[in-house]
Amino acid sequence: VQLQAYGGGLVQSGGSLRLSCTTSGFALADRAIGWFRRAPGKEREGVSCINSRNGDSNYADSVKGRFNVSRDYAKNTVYLQMTSLKPEDTAVYYCAAEGPNGWCTLAASPYGFWGQGTQVTVSS
Repeated sequence: VQLQAYGGGLVQSGGSLRLSCTTSGFALADRAIGWFRRAPGKEREGVSCINSRNGDSNYADSVKGRFNVSRDYAKNTVYLQMTSLKPEDTAVYYCAAEGPNGWCTLAASPYGFWGQGTQVTVSS
């Protein structure tokens, strides 16, 4: 099982970015995928997740209405579309996969597989 997050960068406040998480070694339909972030000096935070079974998603209150998670089975890729970005969104963003048939959760402990992070920097 492998995951790789990419698509980060530097963007001005109010701008948008789309992060991608490419996956391999498992069927995307079999595992919930989560997005997490860690800002300097802060705890890791669950940002969003998408269910393996029905595609239901969940979002942290801090990003609700601004971020959208989706997946493309054909490309084995999960996306995190981020809009109306704020300086407080600055962090390293990670994607992670749960065990088979896991449910979407913003808690980190059920996720056993993690990709390398991608830096998102939002300037004011």
